[in-house]
Amino acid sequence: MQSYLFIPDNQIFLRLKNVPLCFITVKMSNTLAEAEQLFGSIGFVRSARASRIRVRILADSLKVSFPIHISENEAIKFILDEQKAILAKQQKLSTSQKNNPTIIDENTRMRTLTFDVVLSKVDRKDIFFSLKNGLLTIEFPAGEDCLLKQNQEYCWNGINYFLRKEAKRLLPERTKQLAGKFGFYYSTVKIQASKSRWGSCSRERSINLSFFLMLLPAHLVDYVILHELCHTKEMNHSDKFWRWMDKVTDGKSRDLRKELKNYHMPD
Repeated sequence: MQSYLFIPDNQIFLRLKNVPLCFITVKMSNTLAEAEQLFGSIGFVRSARASRIRVRILADSLKVSFPIHISENEAIKFILDEQKAILAKQQKLSTSQKNNPTIIDENTRMRTLTFDVVLSKVDRKDIFFSLKNGLLTIEFPAGEDCLLKQNQEYCWNGINYFLRKEAKRLLPERTKQLAGKFGFYYSTVKIQASKSRWGSCSRERSINLSFFLMLLPAHLVDYVILHELCHTKEMNHSDKFWRWMDKVTDGKSRDLRKELKNYHMPD
């Protein structure tokens, strides 16, 4: 018996355990062209360290790694056998990305907690950022391709600068307000660049908040802060912890938690 693990992007997981190594027969032919027509481009990596097939699911592509004793055709057959589950995850990711723009171009209209972001192409040789009256304007050289990876990194570096600055200005004070309202005690609040979690709380009651919280609506920012404040009472996710969460969210913690899953940090 062998188990397989799907690893979709954006922390969406689908686990299939105790799946037999033998494969059932399917009507369709197991060709790469057929698979790419269904899922988009597919990258394959054979790894001596892999013990099972691993599929990273992106909205428009797949990245597949597999053990050396499994052929590429077997890997293709595996993903075709599981096409229903994979396509469902791709659809979910595609829908989610509408709430989480990561490509910055002239069509971008990104809204953060305190400012909107627009890019315009102008007659200049460098990239210029200006935040004024709640609008972050990115002036981009007209003769350059803003979709190039390096240029996207430049744009996001500038956006992240202002996200961090605004997060440091607002989030510690908001944490203080919510702690005072509900009677929590914490030691410090630190603003970090984490892309793996919105926030965390140490046993010393030090709260860490990602500046990417500024990409969330205000009520979800409060939810994350309250989540970490509740960890100053319960350093786990026990029933007692969730009772605290329901207490400070008027019984809406489950709905807010579900809503937060629709948002993800930029790649």
